[in-house]
Amino acid sequence: MTERSDIHHQPVMLNETLAALNVQPGGRYIDATAGEGGHSRAILQASSPGGQVLMIDADPEAVTVASERLKTYGNAALVINENFADMRAIAKRFDFMPVHGILFDLGMSSLQLDRETRGFSFRRPDPLDMRFSMAEGPTASDIVNQYSENELADLIYRLGDEKASRHIAYAIVQNRPIATSMQLAQVVAESKRNYKKQIHPATQTFQAIRIAVNNELRILETALEQAISLLGYSGRIAVISYHSIEDRIVKNFMRREAQDCICPHEELSMPLCTCKHQATIARIIDKPLSPTEAEIRFNPRSRSAKLRVAERI
Repeated sequence: MTERSDIHHQPVMLNETLAALNVQPGGRYIDATAGEGGHSRAILQASSPGGQVLMIDADPEAVTVASERLKTYGNAALVINENFADMRAIAKRFDFMPVHGILFDLGMSSLQLDRETRGFSFRRPDPLDMRFSMAEGPTASDIVNQYSENELADLIYRLGDEKASRHIAYAIVQNRPIATSMQLAQVVAESKRNYKKQIHPATQTFQAIRIAVNNELRILETALEQAISLLGYSGRIAVISYHSIEDRIVKNFMRREAQDCICPHEELSMPLCTCKHQATIARIIDKPLSPTEAEIRFNPRSRSAKLRVAERI
C-alpha cells in the first residue's frame, strides 16, 4: 500500500523509529500518541502481513483524522479516543497484550498547531483553552487569568525552562484579562524585547501552560510504567521527546528500570540490597538519537526531537 500524500503532520524520525521498534511482520504495536496516524501507518506497512496497531489519542479531532486516513487497514488499525495514562486498561479491554513495541511521540501535531482553535498556536486569536480533551480539567485561560504572579513565574520556569519567567509573569498579570492565544503571545513577546533566538519568544511559555493544563509530566510517568508491563520478551519501547523536561523523565525512567538495584546512595554501604528491584529493560542506545540535518531542513519542527529506546528483558 502506497503512502498517501495528504498526511498533514510529518512523522518525526520515521525510519529511525521503525528501526528502534524493530518492526516485524505480524507484530502487534501500540502508538500511544496517534496524532494524524503517520507513524502508525508506517508501522502497519512494515508489519504487513498480519501486523496490528492500537492507536491512542486524547484529542478527539486527531482520532477522527487518523481513523479516516487508516480506514483501509480495517481491523488492523484500532483507534481509541482516550488518554494514554489508561494504556494498560485499554490494552486489556481489547485483548491487545503482550505487544512487540510501544511508541510515544510526545510532540504537538501540525493539526493542533495549524488547524485547531484551542489556543495551541500563538499565530491566531484563538480562545485560551489548550486542553487535549475538551471534557477535562482547567483551561489555559484559568491559569493565565487566575494564577498569582509567583505561581505563574514558577510554572513557566519549571515547565518551560524559561529564564525570563518572572518578567513574563509580571507582564501577564499587568495585562489581564487575556482572552486569546495571540494576545498572550504578544504580551510575552513584549516582555522579552531583546530576545534573539530563532524560535518564537512565547514558545516556552506556551509549552509550560499546555503541560500544566494537561498534566502531561505525571501522565507520562504513569504511562511509561504501564508500557513496560505490556511488552512481551524483547519488545521495544521508543520515546520521542521535544524538550529537556520530558527527555529527563524518559532518561531517568529507562536508567532506573535497567538496573537491578536502585537503593538510595546513602544505603550503598549496606552489605545487601534492600530495594529488591530487578531490571525490566535494557537500553538499546546510551545517548538519544536526533534528526538528521536533512530532516530538520525539510521539517523544522523536528529540530529538538530526541529518540530513546529500550528493550524488555
